Amino acid sequence: MEDGKIYIAYGANLPGRHGNPSQDLAHVVKRLRALSVNVEQASKLWRSKAWPNPDDPPFHNAVFRVSTDYLPYDLLQLLHGLEVEAGRIRSAELGELKNSPRVLDLDLIAFRNLVVDDSNMILPHPRAHERGFVMGPLAEIDPDWMHPVLKQTARELAAKVTVGLDAYPIDA
Repeated sequence: MEDGKIYIAYGANLPGRHGNPSQDLAHVVKRLRALSVNVEQASKLWRSKAWPNPDDPPFHNAVFRVSTDYLPYDLLQLLHGLEVEAGRIRSAELGELKNSPRVLDLDLIAFRNLVVDDSNMILPHPRAHERGFVMGPLAEIDPDWMHPVLKQTARELAAKVTVGLDAYPIDA
């Protein structure tokens, strides 16, 4: 088991500045690479109903395996900066509900085998293992990735998700 794997989840359910979901995804990959985050592998683009409100526009999701010299906190800040660059305004800033529609959502899912739980960051992502729109794409690119806390593979976790059960790949 390699301990150097870093995973980032991509999600969006509002139109972005670069066209359709595939074009927006390609732009995010390009920006990450320009900022010294090497995207080694990307899942297909997946689609699922919005959660928790299925009446919101559907989500498009993917997972990237990356390598970088950034430290975890710095990488998280970089991801938040890309969200702002894309036009995202965090729900808390608007006084809106958590998980509201957004133009871009980038989550740090896992950073090597690091386990962190403090006021700035929780790693691995505390809810990723529950979500089909994260575990499906992660299992697609690395089915044998081992969750450092739950000690289950991405494939095993994808089979047990409780949110986003309707998630499916839309790219060929």
